[in-house]
Amino acid sequence: MNQKTELLVVSEARQRILDKIPVLDVQEISLDQAIGRYLAEPVQAQFAFPLFDNSAMDGFAIKAENTLEASRTTPVSLNVVADIPAGSLVNVEIQNGEAVRIMTGAAIPTGANAVVPVELTNFNFRQTVLSAPSQFLVYQPIQTGANIRRRGEDIPAGAVVLAKGQRIRPQDAGLMSMLGLSKINISRSPKIAILSSGDELLPAGAPLIPGKIYDANMSMLVGLVERTGAEAVNLGIVPDNPETVRQALQKAIDLNVDLILSSAGVSVGALDFIRNVLEQDGQLDFWRVNMRPGKPLAFGHYMSCPFIGLPGNPVSAFVGFEVFVRPAIIQMQGSLDFLRPSIRVQLEEEVRSDGRETFLRAIVTKKNGELVARLTGHQGSGNLLSLVQANALLLIPSGVKSLPSGGQVEAWLLDSFE
Repeated sequence: MNQKTELLVVSEARQRILDKIPVLDVQEISLDQAIGRYLAEPVQAQFAFPLFDNSAMDGFAIKAENTLEASRTTPVSLNVVADIPAGSLVNVEIQNGEAVRIMTGAAIPTGANAVVPVELTNFNFRQTVLSAPSQFLVYQPIQTGANIRRRGEDIPAGAVVLAKGQRIRPQDAGLMSMLGLSKINISRSPKIAILSSGDELLPAGAPLIPGKIYDANMSMLVGLVERTGAEAVNLGIVPDNPETVRQALQKAIDLNVDLILSSAGVSVGALDFIRNVLEQDGQLDFWRVNMRPGKPLAFGHYMSCPFIGLPGNPVSAFVGFEVFVRPAIIQMQGSLDFLRPSIRVQLEEEVRSDGRETFLRAIVTKKNGELVARLTGHQGSGNLLSLVQANALLLIPSGVKSLPSGGQVEAWLLDSFE
């Protein structure tokens, strides 16, 4: 069978796409622009953290051995010889019977080996304007090292703290800022052109004409693209005409996009012109995958730009995006972590398939400590409501035509679940 008409297995089709998707060039950006982007190189700590031994509490830096006999009935009295707020460094060395008032984060003075919190003393006050006492009482023994954060205990110098290809979260940005980074190298954000194909389509808000339908795919695909960190370029609805199709694809080339994404127009219908134009002006690698929904999926190049053609039915387009397009866009940004989180769930009902690798819309919940799944109604590829109601896709392997209630199956989580 010709490679352009054979039914590829899902994993092979995805790999054939990824093998021809390049990682984009690297650029330097400021850290405040980094959320949602992908690191182009690992982040290494240039110094240990904490930078110095510091106090984990508001209290008094002491010699722990001075408190061995302390109790509520026989408290130990210590003399305060200095006051160290956070951000200050006081050149003092405490001796036996001495202490230094210290604030959270302040450097531990020479000679101290523990911090007693104010709650365990008779000076249980935190007001910033309150002067340190000349003496105070300790009501219980304090262990050596208590309430001290040691230099380097969180991050040793030279440690790799964030991996290449990691998507940057707010906490990652905070860590990099803590390590003194103001600029980082990331892979450039891809520019993805999106077009919807079909004479039957109308944009939302237009008057509804008999025989026409509103285009659901554009809004959905723009949102999916932007959630990957890429820039979506909306090319609009393209009529079923080879010349308008060619003009739309050429516009994408003129805009210097990194990937062209279409919905509909890649099957075997008499008016499915996108595949024909692609074969004439570019190259078609494959156009059918052994999956449900979403069998008519095309991949190739228009001119030198990668092209992925999704089916026109909204659920098929969504599943095709998750399985093929999302991995491609994320790989462009230098990451291999492109698959949805996967879990094992127990079926609450029997499910059936036709033997193709199948992605079923489902709701995953927790019952009696177990993760269970039930389908969101009928699984027609045009039933977008069933996808809206789902928080997971159940993955039914190729060759499996039914699974019983109570059986186990892999699920991709689309959203969080209660």
